[in-house]
Amino acid sequence: MALVGIFVALPVVLYFQFESADRQTRALVTRAIQDRSSLIADALRPVLKAADTASPLALNEALVRYGSDGTVLKLMFQPTAERKSGRFFLVASAPQLQRDAVTAELEELDQRGILKRLSQVCAWDATDEIRYRQRDGSVELLTSIIPIQADNGCWVLTSTHVTSEFLNTSIGRPYWETREIRVAAIIYFVVAVLAFLVAFSIRRSLRRFRSVANEISQGRIGDDAFARRNVVPELSTVAADFDKLVHDLRRVSQQIRQSAEDNAHSFKTPLAAIRSALAPVRRAVPENDARARRAIEIVDSSLMRLLALVNAAQSYDIGTAEMLEAPRVPTDVAQTVDDAVRHFREILSSRNIHLIRRLGEGAVVRAGRGMLELVVQNVLENAISFSPPGSTIATTLTANEETVELRIDDEGPGIDPVKIDHVFERYFSLRPGEAEGHGESGEHAGLGLWIVRRNVEALGGQVSATNRTGGGLSVVIALPRYGHF
Repeated sequence: MALVGIFVALPVVLYFQFESADRQTRALVTRAIQDRSSLIADALRPVLKAADTASPLALNEALVRYGSDGTVLKLMFQPTAERKSGRFFLVASAPQLQRDAVTAELEELDQRGILKRLSQVCAWDATDEIRYRQRDGSVELLTSIIPIQADNGCWVLTSTHVTSEFLNTSIGRPYWETREIRVAAIIYFVVAVLAFLVAFSIRRSLRRFRSVANEISQGRIGDDAFARRNVVPELSTVAADFDKLVHDLRRVSQQIRQSAEDNAHSFKTPLAAIRSALAPVRRAVPENDARARRAIEIVDSSLMRLLALVNAAQSYDIGTAEMLEAPRVPTDVAQTVDDAVRHFREILSSRNIHLIRRLGEGAVVRAGRGMLELVVQNVLENAISFSPPGSTIATTLTANEETVELRIDDEGPGIDPVKIDHVFERYFSLRPGEAEGHGESGEHAGLGLWIVRRNVEALGGQVSATNRTGGGLSVVIALPRYGHF
């Protein structure tokens, strides 16, 4: 917008600046022409006072000496006896007129009002100026009328100047009609069209890149998509770099997923062997050996903790891989919530926790496979783990034109207001039996809500947690609705 403003304002500012300079030039040129006409009149004054009006040839020769290209000089004479009638006689002209052209010239002067002005300047003995357009359309920019009083009557010198004599100024016409301005306007228009075409081409190419990126995110396009869709040679290297980036992301995603599976298998196998070997040891320890029993409980708890960390790490790595590679497809949030509820149906029943679902229609977002499911499952798991038996968990799903909002309310203890801002931080946990702030024992690694925030933000949304007025915690997930992503 700033560039467009400059592009529009610059010619306007320059036009007024140049017009101001041209106005000053016009004033100087006009003044110079007036002074030149006055000097010619002063030079002719002694000749005219003694001139014989019956000998115009001598006066024509005198005028020719002061004439120049583009300047027309005429000598008009009004005898003293004709002052009342206002009649004037054309005595001499430079360039010289033919006899048959004198009548037409007098008619032209009469039509332009110059003959009427002649009587006025003679009566007041003052100079005058007239500007008029010739019949053929050319412009006689300035006609100076200078009276010269003599004993036998009044002489009038008219000095008419044409456009070519005025140093290409805009005297007698608007400045925008000058040739320079029109040429500049044509050049500016051509440049504006070229700039618009360039901008349009770049915008079209970027929109094509955006379309390719959208298709890649939905998994509907193959390799080297940017290079194949690009039509602008200047963007070929950029398209190749984008294709390389997409290829690298897919390769890294596959490596992360493979590494997660390998690491989880490598850890779970020895952990399962340790737990199996611990069972006979637990049976062999006497019931009255408190220290041995306590040691076995610590080992068992640590194994559970390690297993939880392995599962959390695997879930985290797989989620990261899906963020990089999994296509974003239209996903019905209501269906996702229903699937998550079925996953927790048995634990809800065993703990006598009631679940209320208020799921609106049309709540569709773009999400990768597993990303949104993991978000809903982690929030529900967190709500279930803190909800006392017999309590209620409410899930409310609403959608407007731009966003989809999922609210999950529980009736648990809530969170200390001082610590609620840290609930989505990594390794933060306040479950019973765990060290304050970060989980150090038990089956949870403190990564659930952190993964929720990571996935939600990766989908272009936001997540927040607040304590409910009547007790419990409310987690709100807001995501862009499909079509507004």
